[in-house]
Amino acid sequence: ADEISTRAGMPFDEYAIEAVARPLGMHGWRLEGSAGADAHGSVDDVLALLTAWRSPLLIDLSTLQRGMTPHRPALAGVLPGYGPQEPNPWGLGPEIRGEKTPHWTSARNHPSTFGHFGRTGTMAWIDPVAGVSLVALSDQGFGPWATTAWPTLADAVLDAVDG
Repeated sequence: ADEISTRAGMPFDEYAIEAVARPLGMHGWRLEGSAGADAHGSVDDVLALLTAWRSPLLIDLSTLQRGMTPHRPALAGVLPGYGPQEPNPWGLGPEIRGEKTPHWTSARNHPSTFGHFGRTGTMAWIDPVAGVSLVALSDQGFGPWATTAWPTLADAVLDAVDG
């Protein structure tokens, strides 16, 4: 965020709104923290972001592909709320499902599935092989409920796509 602020000549939150949110039509999206933390928006805002992740609107396709490619794919780490994972692949921003277990997506989601979840209880993912995206917003903060509810929801979505 500091590097972007320096290069853009404006605070990061202003840049994010001008360069990302407005062009994508994310009218309710806002940042309440620094460096992109504590972003809030509507389902439509999250869907606009997922649409841009599926088919790049503001960046080159090669940049998007680099962002969704595991970097240091063998690196072990901790998936918040789910514990140690080995390996724990991440892209340049979104988390990549890989073979992690337990995980917040379904065990049936393709390993290339990528997305994000936050402490507000909101999650979004794209399974490029199944050709489906999922957004779930909640009025309940992330907690143990999500560790079972989200994979169950993902299974129901994949069942609906398969059916």
